[in-house]
Amino acid sequence: MAQSEIGVTLEKTVNHLVHSGIEMLEYIPKSGKPLPSVESLKAIVELLRAILFPGYFGKTITKPTMLAYSTGGNLEQLYELLSEQIHSGLCFNFKEDSDEIKAKAERLTLDFIESIPETRRLLFTDVKAMYDADPAAKNLEEIIFCYPTIRAMINYRLAHQLLVLKVPLLPRIISEMAHSETGIDIHPGATIGEHFCIDHGTGVVIGETCIIGNNVRLYQGVTLGAKKFSLDDHGNPLKDEPRHPIIEDNVVIYSNANILGRIVVGKNSVIGGNVWITNDVPPNSKITQAKVVQEHFYFGSGI
Repeated sequence: MAQSEIGVTLEKTVNHLVHSGIEMLEYIPKSGKPLPSVESLKAIVELLRAILFPGYFGKTITKPTMLAYSTGGNLEQLYELLSEQIHSGLCFNFKEDSDEIKAKAERLTLDFIESIPETRRLLFTDVKAMYDADPAAKNLEEIIFCYPTIRAMINYRLAHQLLVLKVPLLPRIISEMAHSETGIDIHPGATIGEHFCIDHGTGVVIGETCIIGNNVRLYQGVTLGAKKFSLDDHGNPLKDEPRHPIIEDNVVIYSNANILGRIVVGKNSVIGGNVWITNDVPPNSKITQAKVVQEHFYFGSGI
């Protein structure tokens, strides 16, 4: 192919993209404005996993004396990386960078670091819930090393805490990392109690305004989603409107169940697989599919 033809094609495409994208200019990041880095956030998640479960993630810990040294080094590195990324996230909400924004990012980073012990406590309850619910698990160590739910819950609980601190953008990036890694999609805005278990996990979806109590267990393919949502005067969805289910304590939801809308599944209930629920479920209920109807056909009759 002649170089002149290649040049003409490239130039024509550039002009088309530039002129057709004029309306997008306000969304293109301005030169010099700090942007969050997906690679840095991946490093932050790996650091946090090593801090929360030392030896299971990150470097091997062979001596008790190494724990303080390793944790201190990881926390120091975390502070540097996370304050930089929170600063970048905050800059999305302001037209110009400033010393005030940088100071706010540093304060939020310290607030987040102070929350890590409580996050670890919650995650240990999740590990215990997984072990108690799965006879195939030989010990707690296997749960931490092998189960995708724990990786997803680490990301979720970290992202949720950042959202509580009103850090923009970063929580969503971190939760989507877990979605890509595990196939488990948990919005950081969801509220999830202690001893939470997702068995297998692939295809689980938990929406932004879900509220999940303690000792709840989900199986693969469960959707806690929205049925419908309200629109504003311009036809756009209203933000932050409660539109996802409330799952009370001690509920078990089996595979591929769809629970949709702002409904309540009462405590101690069991939801069978492949059901579709759009109304409240009273406490202590058991919801299953209709019984299978079996008929016999001979030589293709009735088909």
